[in-house]
Amino acid sequence: MGKRGLTLGKFAPLHKGHQLVIETALAEMDEVVVIIYDCPEVTEVPLTIRANWLRKIYPTIQIIEAWDGPTVVGDTPEIKKKHEDYILGRLKSQKITHFYSSEFYGKHMSEALGAINRLVDCDRQKVPISGTEIRKDPFKFRKYLHPLVYCDLITNVVFLGAPSTGKTTIASKLAQEYNTVWMPEYGREYWETHQVERRLSLEQLVEIAFGHLEREEAMKQQANQYLFIDTNAITTYHFSLYYHNSVAPTLVDLANQAALGYDLVFLCETDIPYHDTWDRSGETNRNIFQKIILSDLILRKVSFFQLRGSLDTRIQVVKRVLSQYRKYSNLLELLSPYTNV
Repeated sequence: MGKRGLTLGKFAPLHKGHQLVIETALAEMDEVVVIIYDCPEVTEVPLTIRANWLRKIYPTIQIIEAWDGPTVVGDTPEIKKKHEDYILGRLKSQKITHFYSSEFYGKHMSEALGAINRLVDCDRQKVPISGTEIRKDPFKFRKYLHPLVYCDLITNVVFLGAPSTGKTTIASKLAQEYNTVWMPEYGREYWETHQVERRLSLEQLVEIAFGHLEREEAMKQQANQYLFIDTNAITTYHFSLYYHNSVAPTLVDLANQAALGYDLVFLCETDIPYHDTWDRSGETNRNIFQKIILSDLILRKVSFFQLRGSLDTRIQVVKRVLSQYRKYSNLLELLSPYTNV
């Protein structure tokens, strides 16, 4: 039999200290098994998402999701026995030769497994961080987080609406208030550079949608808790219909993805003065476009909050929503207080 290493944890969130343990095991073992615990008392990030971090970053390891694992922690004989019995039960007939950890439980767990106790960076000299510290302020300690992990901790807030409904203004203002970054509408920048007689081709509209998403992903690494986003591929989809009465299949797919790709969606209403610029097509078209977007969101079953009134009124509504919102929770819990806003 080859060497099979085991490590375990909550990975809430997965950070470079955990990765050091896993990567040490991968370098030394023929096989690596990771047990990851459900821990709603510690983090709201679901077990499935935390397990997928491991699967995507380390595709060769075997993941065991411990949905029913013991949650009590401590150094008593009773607590140790609970964890040992659970792990031995989950492993079934798999023989573990090395147990990897940087914690006190390495000794008793390796003994229960009949494995070598392989301790890694117990004094936290190589990676001086803990999950507790990161949970308090992920932005401050983001250098210890894999980009995939950090992106999943950011709340993506998108503002939709017809042209001249205040999307850019509110996104930039909120970014300033929350000490974070915002994502401008890439389509406007692209249009100004590439338009011919105020038109873009079907292929160019796909390029806009891809370019916008690429910039969003890059901006998440700079974001502090929230990324405020001006527009998404649903808007580009409707511009394609407006220009061509047709949509490229790729853009259809991107719009469908956008319907599920944002944590919070705010629809900016048309009850503010229309700002007429050379690149816009008039207030009548603004009102029509707004109705189209509203209808589209309803048909796609996208939950959204409508923003009306002055900029300050709109900002206060967003801030109230954000104050109660939890990224990995049921959004419907928030809807009833705001349905008449």
